[in-house]
Amino acid sequence: MNPVFAFLLAIFALVIAWVMLNRVFPRQAAKAGIGLERWRSCLDSKIATIPGATMPYLEGGCGEPLVLIHGFGGDKDNFTRIARFLTPHYHLIIPDLPGFGDASRDPEASYQVTDQVKNLCEFLNVLGLKRVHLGGNSMGGFIACQFAAEQPERVASLWLLNAAGTEPAYESDLLKHYLATGELPMLLHSAGDFKKLMQMTTHKPPFLPYSIRSTLARRSVADFDLHSEIMRQVTASPMLETQFKTIDTPTLIVWGNEDQILHPAGAAALQSLLPNSEVRMMANIGHLPMLEAPRRTARDYIRYRNRF
Repeated sequence: MNPVFAFLLAIFALVIAWVMLNRVFPRQAAKAGIGLERWRSCLDSKIATIPGATMPYLEGGCGEPLVLIHGFGGDKDNFTRIARFLTPHYHLIIPDLPGFGDASRDPEASYQVTDQVKNLCEFLNVLGLKRVHLGGNSMGGFIACQFAAEQPERVASLWLLNAAGTEPAYESDLLKHYLATGELPMLLHSAGDFKKLMQMTTHKPPFLPYSIRSTLARRSVADFDLHSEIMRQVTASPMLETQFKTIDTPTLIVWGNEDQILHPAGAAALQSLLPNSEVRMMANIGHLPMLEAPRRTARDYIRYRNRF
């Protein structure tokens, strides 16, 4: 047999095998795919135990510690793709917050922003991290900013990606509808709604294999009741501008101008609260810059940090 033909045949067989695995055994395929992406980003999976909860996390890279906090309905792997561009420069630590991802789920626990700030504090204490650079997306940005305001000595800088926590950010049509009716399309009743979720959260949805889409959709449906309660608690948390006059931490504020979840006006509101901040508005990007444009989002952050 011609060696080139044999090689192409082997590649074809591997592709067919992957497609079958992806459809027939989606959970196993999703686990393998996520594992591969973590490996490419030089991330290892670990678990920390804090009072009342377990917090799995990803860790990798070298340099000063950069802790990244996912948003509502997200998990630590929201940052796996962008991590590939960050681990050569920073020591990344990316936890699952209690109530999300692979972390503990206690329906009796409190999940207000101040409670998650306490969880983050306990997590950093367990890892022996006294001072870190802190980043967060959406709800994670709210938590990161609240943490920096309460414990400024522990935060060297902030990186806020479409961050919640200000009144103008909640002026999006989606959140105004939720606050008026209690209905939130981000909470999935069925796995078939996952495509709509991706269209809401991203301007141009990134490629996700069927296995990962299926796994994330099933988990979202299973979390409907818990996440409904968590959303109620998060939106009832006091806004940042009602608690703090200013927060002096050096900050890079990033916002996709096509965000349908949180209104882009939140960027200016954050800048008013954070006098030592810069804003990067990203054209044709939605609510998840680190997933939609990981290379560009990482490049902007690295350039910002290099000026320190």
